[in-house]
Amino acid sequence: MRVAIRVRPGAGRTAVGGEHDGALVVRVSARAVDGKATEAALAAVADAFGVRRSAVTLVTGATARSKVVDVDGGTDDALQGLLAR
Repeated sequence: MRVAIRVRPGAGRTAVGGEHDGALVVRVSARAVDGKATEAALAAVADAFGVRRSAVTLVTGATARSKVVDVDGGTDDALQGLLAR
């Protein structure tokens, strides 16, 4: 399943949930330096969907806050639950 995410680096704690312009909000404590925030966001998305990190791949947005990821094994129910948080 393809999911649009909005990464918010430098948060106090890592959390996945909520919506920003139709995208799933991913808050990560890592700073946006050398791709650390992107990697932390992909790991957080994998954890939120209950899949392995290798099941989440970045499609677009390597250096942007708005990204598109593929989640292999993600369900629409899980996505709707996360967006409603």
